[in-house]
Amino acid sequence: MAGHSKWANIQHRKGRQDAIRSKMFSKLSKEITVAAKMGDPDPEKNPRLRLAVKAAKSQSMPKDVIDRAIKKSQIGDGDEYTEIRYEGYGPEGIAIIVEALTDNLNRTASNVRSTFTKCGGNLGTTGSVSFMFDRLGEITYDASVGDADTVMMAAIEAGADDVDTDEAEGHWIYCPMENLSEVSDALEAELGEAKEAKLVWKPQNRTEVDLETAQKLMRLIETLEDDDDVQNVTANFDVPEDIAAQL
Repeated sequence: MAGHSKWANIQHRKGRQDAIRSKMFSKLSKEITVAAKMGDPDPEKNPRLRLAVKAAKSQSMPKDVIDRAIKKSQIGDGDEYTEIRYEGYGPEGIAIIVEALTDNLNRTASNVRSTFTKCGGNLGTTGSVSFMFDRLGEITYDASVGDADTVMMAAIEAGADDVDTDEAEGHWIYCPMENLSEVSDALEAELGEAKEAKLVWKPQNRTEVDLETAQKLMRLIETLEDDDDVQNVTANFDVPEDIAAQL
């Protein structure tokens, strides 16, 4: 099992402490609206919407806010969002993927390019770094759900391919992207509701970075994530234990 990124753990904890709730809810609502607009407004008939709603619930988004986001998708004069992916390199050549939902492509492209430049990176072309990642479904459970063997057995029976376990942080279960909804449902029947279920870009390999590079990358990623149009940022680096402690 490939080790789960320590950076992801740091980022997750930091996100809980620092994230502005309204901004997080805004991004989750946008994904719900787009998912409902692209398919059926009933989560039971729309796998992408079902996952978006599950992600929103995992962040304690109120039911009425979720319902409003779904209803917004049915309004003909609502905002039209375009999904777009940007790829580039951060400090020390770290590969970075930025996923966005935007109603203004020129604005988003300009903001993303400017952030890369200001933070010591450079924006590349589509496909310039995504070949270093695998597009997978990721289902997350807290450590309290069971030990590594219990989760591994449940994951195999559900049709998953791989599991990363950290005794303190929890379990990350990976499956083919097209099977995420059914694997998530099967795991829920066995282990209970997941903490999170989503599509991710999983790095095939990670590069360990020093303190200075980690700080630069943190600034770049946090600036990107602060953009209202940016939904997700993924990078292929990791932080050694001693550096993580300083961060």
